[in-house]
Amino acid sequence: MKILVLNAGSSSQKSCLYDLPADNLPTNPPEPIWEAMIDWTVLAGKGVLTVKANGVKQKIELANSDRRLGISQMLNTLQTGETQVLNSLAEIDIVGHRVVHGGTNYSQATLINDEVKATIQKLIPLAPSHNPAHLEGIETIEDLLKNTPQIAVFDTAFHTTIPPEAAFYPIPYEWSKKGIRRYGFHGTSHKYCAQKAAQLLDKPLDSLKIITCHIGNGASLTAIKNGISIDTTMGFTPLEGLMMGERSGSIDPAILIYLMREQGFNADQLNHLLNKESGLKGVSQMSADLRIILQAIQEGNEQAKLAFEMYIHHFRSCLGQMLASLGGLDGLVFTAGVGENSAIVREKVCEGFAFLGLKLDLQKNAQSPVNQDIATTDSLIRVLVIHTEEDWAIAEECWNLK
Repeated sequence: MKILVLNAGSSSQKSCLYDLPADNLPTNPPEPIWEAMIDWTVLAGKGVLTVKANGVKQKIELANSDRRLGISQMLNTLQTGETQVLNSLAEIDIVGHRVVHGGTNYSQATLINDEVKATIQKLIPLAPSHNPAHLEGIETIEDLLKNTPQIAVFDTAFHTTIPPEAAFYPIPYEWSKKGIRRYGFHGTSHKYCAQKAAQLLDKPLDSLKIITCHIGNGASLTAIKNGISIDTTMGFTPLEGLMMGERSGSIDPAILIYLMREQGFNADQLNHLLNKESGLKGVSQMSADLRIILQAIQEGNEQAKLAFEMYIHHFRSCLGQMLASLGGLDGLVFTAGVGENSAIVREKVCEGFAFLGLKLDLQKNAQSPVNQDIATTDSLIRVLVIHTEEDWAIAEECWNLK
């Protein structure tokens, strides 16, 4: 069974193809037989396509920034050239799409039809950088593979179980009827990592209290009890919660009122500042890349040091919030770009919870752990580093809906 996965970001389009047996889903994620990514940020007005298959890695410069045409060119490498793994695109059995925002409409993976597309379109104001890209991918596949079923796997779906006291905001109740509530994001990653944590700990998922930390340029924490999301740090949009690479995370909303009244800012300017010029980048005035911040600290840069210390402070604060929702903790999971690769972030965050009996094995932490428990044997809380497999999680959902 050939499953194509499209994972569109605000500035990239990732895709991969799995070839799976039709009668038995593998327990562990297999390697895709083909992988590709378009980066729309490297060259002005163009895209750079990178393709890997058959032991070959190719880079192709796309002639313009037409994203639908770019997706078509990307998929053409499946059936032509050195990266060919199919005789025809018609061999693809099903296509799975990561979709950032599905509102409260969808609590599980869903077959895409006109109604689903209309919902994704309707929710563009809540995910303006992502939902349009998802629609581009869906409609391109419709043009190329007219009769191939497509599945939407929503980032918000895993969080539809959050109870009202955590989902609703302390604002006039009528607003919640207009859809203003906590939705949460990164759900596909949080769900996968919770399941993987239970597997690594050799315990039933429905017996565990877990906090999953998806920490990349965008970042969120989720409190998971008995396999169910009961609280998360991102909210109505992916801006709430943790201090991130470029996003501010949670701040006093009156700051925005002040800036509009006293400094003349408009909504578009504030949106740009909070989503693109804040976080590590805004405080350091240097970069959203944590590696650059850490290097600057080594060189004595005080502003970089402040940015990092704020980053850890907000991380610990949000972790405490999730801990309070759970009322206990069996496992703390770090995943995504920073979570998987930054030993110093894991160390500094865990230091703040030593009073709970959490003890990190510093040697294990420093050795680039993957899918491993890095707590000491006598720690009262397990600490795991898990490589998130969002694409595989999407392929699993497609396989189960075949």
